[in-house]
Amino acid sequence: MSSRNLIIALDAGTSLIKVVAFDERGRLIATESRANVYSEGPGGLAEQDMAATWATAATTIAALVARCVGDAVIALAVTGQGDGTWLIDAAGEPVGPAMLWLDGRAGGIVEAFRKTKPASAHFDETNTGLAACHQSSQILWMALHQPERLQGAVTALHCKDFLYFKLTGQRVTDPSEGGFTYGSWRTRRYSERTIAALGLEPHRHLLPPIVDGSVTHHGLNKAAAQLLGLPAGLPVVLGYIDTVCSGLGAGLCGTDDECGVSIIGSTGINMRLAADEFELTPDAPMSGFRVATPVRGQTVLMQSSLAATLNIDWLVEIAEQAVGLAGFAADRASLLERLDQSVMAAAPAQAIYHPYIAAAGERGPFTDATARASLIGVNRSLDLPGMMRSVYEGLALAACDCYDSIGGAPAVITLTGGAARSPAMRKIFAAMLDRKVRIVQEHGSGALGAAMIAAVSLGIMPDIAQCATTWVTPLLGVAERPDDALSTIYAPLLPIYRQARGAMSAFWHDFAAYQEIRL
Repeated sequence: MSSRNLIIALDAGTSLIKVVAFDERGRLIATESRANVYSEGPGGLAEQDMAATWATAATTIAALVARCVGDAVIALAVTGQGDGTWLIDAAGEPVGPAMLWLDGRAGGIVEAFRKTKPASAHFDETNTGLAACHQSSQILWMALHQPERLQGAVTALHCKDFLYFKLTGQRVTDPSEGGFTYGSWRTRRYSERTIAALGLEPHRHLLPPIVDGSVTHHGLNKAAAQLLGLPAGLPVVLGYIDTVCSGLGAGLCGTDDECGVSIIGSTGINMRLAADEFELTPDAPMSGFRVATPVRGQTVLMQSSLAATLNIDWLVEIAEQAVGLAGFAADRASLLERLDQSVMAAAPAQAIYHPYIAAAGERGPFTDATARASLIGVNRSLDLPGMMRSVYEGLALAACDCYDSIGGAPAVITLTGGAARSPAMRKIFAAMLDRKVRIVQEHGSGALGAAMIAAVSLGIMPDIAQCATTWVTPLLGVAERPDDALSTIYAPLLPIYRQARGAMSAFWHDFAAYQEIRL
């Protein structure tokens, strides 16, 4: 076999580091993955060891490189989990563990900020609702509770930025995370108005330059090259935030259809394209994200739920515990498969489930760090398969809620993430949104999106649209039409779901206050 030119893409997730090799036509050649570990604690703490994340990423890349002997690696692309705070000092060493996007400790700061006048200026500049997951709110929290960390820090990075630093020595971020966190969606640059609204002027020096990986890349440094088994100077491309890269890899840009993308992974992401001229309505909730893409003149409107498959994991873990208490060995994977297969046999809409199970609450389409999951409308006829169906329906209702706040769901929704593999989930999503749904061949659409940016950066492809036509369109499955009868059953549910959510708000806050006193 003749030598192939390969682009290796690193997608550093919260719980999984994935590395994929693509050829110049976007075809998957090889993949490697390793678990990534994080810790949780009281008060919404969610942290990750920065050095361990780099070591895992380097080991995973090196393992893939070793499998591609005889091929020519022409670029390394990097994307990863968004938000969070990865601080490094003057020597480039971590300043404590990273605060993750799952961390909810800044929730009180966010709630107080949203009641102030500067919150409107912040939202006008960013079209992004401040949430506890954002680096900006986490820095405000550190300034109050861990000022010594900020005093020792020189640069505030995100996960992919930190890994890019370890690979290249460059302290930079990309237009997506830099923009929605501290900038303006109109300019793709930092905004002094945004920074002032947040009161972050004393920490402005922590923000690294913004570089667009689709036009700029840097060389692999010698230390990283030795670890990875790659040549020093190899082009390394900083991708956009993982959600944008996942959207690119799922056909958000450059395919023929008016396409949206819903990622049903640990978190839930719902996104659609918007031209720069598109303005949100004056009554739009101050939540969600407006994120730059590598396509000039286009942004992504995104509403992100903090938890998606985490809700499914919770129910499967409960079932596993019940089996264990009965004295039998439990196989979690088998339980998930059996429960998934039982979903469509259960009657629809037996209860309403709000999937706000993350310790940090919810951020889309509303922001409330005290929000918690609930299963309501239950009677004795609701069995375990019915509960599983209610969870699936709750995830679909959350997606409806999110799309409704950003102009409605597009004609076709590409579903990606682990739960998209479930036919039951796809059928429920299609009926609840009353839209066609499709999947993309699963090889990690986030890694594919990062590789697409690298292909444009290196001149292999002229632009993202042409790259999507060539690389992504062949991967898209046939669109599945919604079941009309099931859509009719589901049509009245969204207002009921919202009404129940509104009624729960006072309880969330009172119960959070009670728990704080009790603990």
